[in-house]
Amino acid sequence: MPYGSFLKGFYMVQKKSRTSGARAVHVAKKTRIVRVRKSLATDSVKDLEQRLGYPFRDRAHLEKALTHSSYRFETPGTPHDNQRLEFLGDAALAFAVAAWLFEKYPEFQEGPLTVARSRCIRTASLARVARALNLGAGMKLGRGESLMGGAARDSTLEDALEAVMGAVYLDGGWPAMMEVFNRVFKPLLEDIVSAGGELNPKGQLQEVCQARWKKSPVYRLVSEIGPAHQKQFEVEVSLDGRELGRGAGSNRRMAETEAARVALQGLS
Repeated sequence: MPYGSFLKGFYMVQKKSRTSGARAVHVAKKTRIVRVRKSLATDSVKDLEQRLGYPFRDRAHLEKALTHSSYRFETPGTPHDNQRLEFLGDAALAFAVAAWLFEKYPEFQEGPLTVARSRCIRTASLARVARALNLGAGMKLGRGESLMGGAARDSTLEDALEAVMGAVYLDGGWPAMMEVFNRVFKPLLEDIVSAGGELNPKGQLQEVCQARWKKSPVYRLVSEIGPAHQKQFEVEVSLDGRELGRGAGSNRRMAETEAARVALQGLS
């Protein structure tokens, strides 16, 4: 064999060996990274169980609750995300909050109860509970969602918390969910309700309408009578064209406040 051909073959063998070696190293590193990530994920799930005060019989429920749709989209072979559990947890949590408010505040009529429930289950409130549980640390997010700060976003935390409560209900039934609710939610929700204080009638009517119908009331000036220094205003408040109440006052603002008060009495 000519010497030149021998050298060429030798270098090709060496190059192929180095390439194979580099690939082997890359695969080994990737495998170690995956193992580390799985280990961290398992630790996060265990920590979350401790914070919830509930050991799952089937931990797959909790892992599914922590899987964002972006992770499923970007990770082939991931069969489920947390959207179905979010639906279940949303309904179960709303009922749990309503039942707790009903028992906790016997002096509240329907209007104040609706306002308090709205405060408890709105995005900011649920995100606050999720942060207290450090829920973001255990979530599986797609790369893009993660880079955009999804683990700290209120709406993402709200959805994950609802999914976790759905997972608890699915794993242990209503008694298990109420156990977690009493342990985790009640102390924070009591602060949220008490911090809200008494809203002015207009603000309270706004919250009732948003909570029940996802719409805002509309105020209309009906009449303005009397001399400039002693005017009397009459205002109507309505929703979807249906009159809820009327009020009168020495200025338009006072008339709107009185109309809202009358409307709240009619809705209670």
